Amino acid sequence: MSTYLITGGAGFIGTNLCEQLVHDNHHVIVVDDLSAGTDPKRLPQEVVFHKLDVCDTEALVPLLAGVDVVVHLVARPSIPYSIDHPFHAQHVNIDGTLSVMEAVRTAGVKRVVYAASASAYGNQDTMPLTETMPAQPNSPYGLHKYYGEHLMKIWHLIHGIETVSLRFFNTYGPHLDPTGAYALVIGRFLKQRSEGLPMTITGDGEQTRDLVHVRDLARAVILASQSSAVGKGEVMNVGAGVGISVNAIAELVGGPVEYIPPRIEPRHTCADLHCIEEVLQWKPEVSLHEGVEELKRLLGLIA
Repeated sequence: MSTYLITGGAGFIGTNLCEQLVHDNHHVIVVDDLSAGTDPKRLPQEVVFHKLDVCDTEALVPLLAGVDVVVHLVARPSIPYSIDHPFHAQHVNIDGTLSVMEAVRTAGVKRVVYAASASAYGNQDTMPLTETMPAQPNSPYGLHKYYGEHLMKIWHLIHGIETVSLRFFNTYGPHLDPTGAYALVIGRFLKQRSEGLPMTITGDGEQTRDLVHVRDLARAVILASQSSAVGKGEVMNVGAGVGISVNAIAELVGGPVEYIPPRIEPRHTCADLHCIEEVLQWKPEVSLHEGVEELKRLLGLIA
């Protein structure tokens, strides 16, 4: 049994991670300022919740007493938001990460798992995306998350904190906010379907996305938090290892579509999983068909 503190733990990924950690009999503390409109009431009752801005380093330090692992999920995880609101996005994504790491250093926490992002890759000519490729983020958000990876490596180097960065690809599953940043494909489509609206597809719809189920992702986070094989600032992909076009995703959800102008985003994403498979013995288990069918049942779109 370990004690985890999860920043942004009331969000979509955090809620699923809390459920799994509580199921595994770990003690869980959540820090979240609820600015994303999340509801901490959906967290397991065993979770200790604190409403707090992670940029408040001084207030964060005492909450870390006795904590074994910090999972840093707090971010403004949206490329368009980072373009439209660059100062606020940078404050949350960069200043917030620095604040957490300084609190971790002060409190003497042993390990940090950082929610990095596939957006650090930007547009690449070769698929699948491997961790050895030079990062070339093409948005402030991608740059912020890439900065966080380097911060993890440096804080390990100079302070000895065990760190690992997981590059999350597009994540979906239960508790998904259909209006939030992680709803860029499946969540938005399902919301439109439930409202009787056509699914809006940006551009030609042939852009591809790697979609990983949130339970698989939570399992990867837990493995990274416990494995003795990592802790030196390693960077690893967490995805499904398959790129699927947005048109094909819409077909899987089912229903009419409407095409709208393209926006700034990577054209293709597909994770190479050799590193995480070899180091953490992790593989995705939930197929896209299974995951989408589960969400459609939860929304009452199918019996």
